[in-house]
Amino acid sequence: MRNKFLLLSALLILGIAALSLLWTPIYWSFIIVIPLIVIGIKDIFQTHHSILRNYPVIGHMRFLLEKIRPELYQYFVESDTDGKPFNRLERSLVYRRAKKVNDTVPFGTQLDVYALGYEWLSHSISAIDHKQLNNDPRVLIGGPRCKQPYSASVFNISAMSFGALSKNAIMALNEGAKIGNFAHNTGEGGLSDYHLQPGGDIIWQIGTGYFGCRKQDGSFNYEAFAERAVLPQVKMIEIKLSQGAKPGHGGILPAAKVTAEIARIRLVAMGQDVVSPPGHSAFTSPLEMVEFIEELRNLSGGKPVGFKLCIGHRSEFIAICKAMVSKEIYADFITVDGGEGGTGSAPLEFSNAVGMPLRDALAFVHDILKGFGLKKHIKIIASGKVTSGFDMVKYFAMGADMCNSARGMMMALGCIQALECNKNTCPAGVATQDDNLGRGLVVTDKKVRVANFHNETVGSAVQLIGAAGLKHPGQLHRWHIHRRISPNHIETYADSYPYIRTGSLLQEPYPEKYQFAMNISRADTFEPDFELVG
Repeated sequence: MRNKFLLLSALLILGIAALSLLWTPIYWSFIIVIPLIVIGIKDIFQTHHSILRNYPVIGHMRFLLEKIRPELYQYFVESDTDGKPFNRLERSLVYRRAKKVNDTVPFGTQLDVYALGYEWLSHSISAIDHKQLNNDPRVLIGGPRCKQPYSASVFNISAMSFGALSKNAIMALNEGAKIGNFAHNTGEGGLSDYHLQPGGDIIWQIGTGYFGCRKQDGSFNYEAFAERAVLPQVKMIEIKLSQGAKPGHGGILPAAKVTAEIARIRLVAMGQDVVSPPGHSAFTSPLEMVEFIEELRNLSGGKPVGFKLCIGHRSEFIAICKAMVSKEIYADFITVDGGEGGTGSAPLEFSNAVGMPLRDALAFVHDILKGFGLKKHIKIIASGKVTSGFDMVKYFAMGADMCNSARGMMMALGCIQALECNKNTCPAGVATQDDNLGRGLVVTDKKVRVANFHNETVGSAVQLIGAAGLKHPGQLHRWHIHRRISPNHIETYADSYPYIRTGSLLQEPYPEKYQFAMNISRADTFEPDFELVG
C-alpha cells in the first residue's frame, strides 16, 4: 500500500500539472492534494502506528471512527472470532500498558458485580505495600534430573510461530523478552533466525510436525534436535501434545503463508497447506512419552523439558502421571492450555466445542499432580486469554506457577483483531508473511511496548497479591478468589474445586471424583481400559 500510495501521488501530481496546461483552474486542486500527500508521507515514515504505515491517509479513518463513535467502533472493529465483543476494557488496558500511559479509570467499577460469573479477590486488612515486594517474582523450573534449571518470570510469551507471525513481529517479541528478562515460546513452527537474532530467552516448542528437527518422512530427527537444543538462548524445551484453540487437530499454516524461507526453516514443501499430524510419531504410549522427555533432556544438556496440552480425556493425563511415577522420570513443567485459547486458523467447531476450559483444566492438573506426589517436581504454566494482572492472580490461586500470554502480547505489538490472520492480509503487519505489510511493524518501537506490557502486568499482579496480604504468587490459594454462581449464591474457587490430599492417588481408596478415571487408566497405553471397571 505504501508503494501504491507513492506511485499514485506521483501520477496525481504529474496528471494535475499536465491538465493545468489545458485548463488552468484545475491547478487549484493542489490545495487539497498536496496536504494529503504530505500527511501520507508522514504516515509512511512514522514508527508508532503500523496501520498508518501500511495504509497512509486512509488509515486515519480507523482512529477517527474510534474517537467519534466508540460504541460503533467497538462493535464492528473490536470483536473476537465468535462475533461476540471481546472485553474492550481489557483490550484498552493492554494498549495503555504497552504504551506505558495511565491505566486508571474514572467512576469506579466498570462491571456488573451482580452478574453471574463476576469474580473478585479477597483483600486483607493487613495489605502489603507493593513497594516492599519483589516486582519481578521468579520461578525456578527444573526437577531432579534437570542439570540446567531455568529461573523464569511468572509471565511469558505464549507459543506463536514464525509463519503465523511476521519476522518483524517475532523479532519485536524476542527483543521485548530480552529487555524485560522473560521468555519467548517459539510455537511449533521451528526455531528461526528471527528468534535467535535478538538474544532473548527462548522456550523451543516441538510439535507433532517436528519442524526444524524432522526427517524428510516427517519423523523426529534426534541429531537435528541436539544441534539446536544446546544453543545458549534455548532455556527450555516444550513438547506440544495439543493446544486449546484446536485440540485433537494439527496446526495449520495456509499455503499463502508458506514462503521459501519458512519452507527452509520448517523443512516442508512450498505451495501447499502445512498441516501438522494430530498426534506424535516419536512415542505411542505414556511410558514411551516419559522416555522421550528424558531423551530430549539428555540431548539438550540437561535443560528443563515439559509438555503442553489441552485436557481432553482425563484418564490420559492420569496415565501420563502413572508412567512418570513408574519410571521415576518427571517432566519439569506442564503448560495447561485452556479450550478458550486462540489461533489464527482453526475449524470453528474445534475452537468452540473441543477442549476443557482453563480454570477447570488447571484445577484438574494441579490436583492430579498433587495426588500422585508429583507437584513438588513439576511447575504448572497457565495459558489461555491471560491479559491482566487479575487473570494471573486467578490462575495462581487455581494452582499455576506461571502464566503465558499470546493475545495480550499480540495486542502489545499493535494487533487490532482485524481477523485477517488466516488470509495473509493482517493490516497491522503482525500475522502476515507479506513483507510490505510486515514492514509496517517497526521492531524498535514495538519491542519496548512488549516489554512495557509485561512489566506493567506483572506489577499489577504483584499489587493485587500485596492487597491480599501476601508476598509471593505461590501463597495464593483457591479460597482467595470468589465467584458469583447465582444471584444470591457465592463460592470460592475452593468451594467449586475442592483440594485433594497430597499422595491420595498413590493408593486406594482414591478420592471419589477421580476414582473412575484412575481405574480405567494405565501407564502403558493412552487408551482407557474399561474392562478394568467391569
